[in-house]
Amino acid sequence: MSSSTPASATKRAGGAAPTAVATEALPDVPRRGFVRRQPTMIAGLVCLALILVTSLAAPYLRTVDPTGLRPSTRLREPAHEFWFGTDQYGRDLYSRTLYGGRISLLVGVTVGVASLALGILVGLITGYYRRVDTIVMRVMDGLMAIPAILLALALMALLKASVRNVIIALVVPEIPRVVRVVRASVLSLREHTMVEAARALGAETPRILRLYILPALFAPLIVQGTYILASAMLFEAYLSFLGAGTPPHIPSWGNIMAEGRAYVQRAFWIILFPGAFLAATVLSVNLVGDGLRDLLKVK
Repeated sequence: MSSSTPASATKRAGGAAPTAVATEALPDVPRRGFVRRQPTMIAGLVCLALILVTSLAAPYLRTVDPTGLRPSTRLREPAHEFWFGTDQYGRDLYSRTLYGGRISLLVGVTVGVASLALGILVGLITGYYRRVDTIVMRVMDGLMAIPAILLALALMALLKASVRNVIIALVVPEIPRVVRVVRASVLSLREHTMVEAARALGAETPRILRLYILPALFAPLIVQGTYILASAMLFEAYLSFLGAGTPPHIPSWGNIMAEGRAYVQRAFWIILFPGAFLAATVLSVNLVGDGLRDLLKVK
């Protein structure tokens, strides 16, 4: 009887109210904890969002035609009229840099999505069916033996210069890396108890791959995709800098820097601003990838 009296007194005094208040306050704690634990990821997301918005909203940010030639204003220093200066043809570098972000981001995102899609398909088949594993993986090893930039240059030498062909040339070297990640995970999951149980119950192979194996690959593939996106933008700049990338009339960060290398001592700003945007974008993507790796606990 004595033990039940405090409990009833607590109920009469409204002892349940503090519990309700504490329960309502709990959701705010993880949010504050997430920002405190991942400050670099938040900074990367903010910087990446700003670059994406400025590229997509370029026509509304006081830009002019990025391909317009004005020889009378060639090689102007950054000033009030030309915020980023002009290049050797008198083109406004501010407009070219903002519009160039569209091409670089388009190449990076498309290469990342295409590499993941093709790599997942090949990796699932290779890891699950042992008969094709040896043949496919020897092909993947052969592609990985060639440096990615050299393979991309060789493919661009066979193809016509265009944004689509640049994407194709960059997707091919990235597929083997995704295939190896997917294959390694499938090999370990193929013998898992839940997969064995689903197979014993008569589940078909496509259903097993879709419902039991593919969801487990989500976290590592998201992280892998961020790194592919960053490397694709860098490789696009490399190809353009070497004259094997996008056509010269299409502004991209790599093209702008390639055209300004002959004037680097006289007009360093031609390379400075697109290079700074490219470096900030790649850094932001890598920060987001590192944050996702820690958040999703990807090894």
